[in-house]
Amino acid sequence: MSAAIILQPTDALILVDIQNDFCPGGALAVPRGHEVVPIANRMARQFTTTILTQDWHPPAHKSFASAHPGKAPFESTELAYGQQVLWPDHCVQGSTGADFHPDLDVPMAELILRKGIHPDIDSYSAFFENDRVTPTGLAGYLRERGFTRLFFAGLALDFCATFSAEDAVRCGFTAFVIEEGCRAIDLNGSLTAAKERLMAAGVQLIAPPTSAMA
Repeated sequence: MSAAIILQPTDALILVDIQNDFCPGGALAVPRGHEVVPIANRMARQFTTTILTQDWHPPAHKSFASAHPGKAPFESTELAYGQQVLWPDHCVQGSTGADFHPDLDVPMAELILRKGIHPDIDSYSAFFENDRVTPTGLAGYLRERGFTRLFFAGLALDFCATFSAEDAVRCGFTAFVIEEGCRAIDLNGSLTAAKERLMAAGVQLIAPPTSAMA
C-alpha cells in the first residue's frame, strides 16, 4: 500500500465536468455519474484550491453527430485534427444540461475553466483542445499560481479526466487521479485503455487524500 498523501498548499484539486448532461437523465449520461458529487463536495473542503472545468459547446459543434448527416452518436469521423468520436448534442452553451449538477457545492472554487468552446475542435483535456496544440490557458494559470501537484476527479474517467491528467504531466506537473471520485463511460474498452495510458504517463490512481494540510 502506498504511503498516505499529505496535502500541500501547492496542490490543486481539479473537478472535471460535473455537469447535468453527464449525469443520469442528461444527454450524455455517464453511468452513476451523480455519485461523484458528494465525493467532490467533500474533497473540495480538503484542498486550499479547487478548480472546476465545464464543457461549453456552441450549438452545432463539430463533435456532435447531429452536425454530420448520416452519422449516429458514438460513431467516429475524421476531422482536421484526426479521429473524433461523435457525441449526442450535450453541454450546449447556456443550456440546463451545461449547468453544474445542482448538488455540487463548491463555492470555494477559484476558477471555472470552460472548454470545447471552439466550434470545430472538441476538447477533452482541461489543458489542450483535441488538436493537441491549442491551449486552454490552464497550465499558465497554474504555473503562475505556483501549483506543482494536481489531483483530478469528475466525469468521465476514461475521457476528460484521463486526457487532463496526461496533459498535466506533459505540462510539467505531477498528476493524480482520485479514482473513487470518477465514473467512466467505458465505450468499447475505453476504461481499460485509459488506465493503461495513465500508468504509462506516470499518473497514479489513488484514494481520496484525507491527510491534514501540512
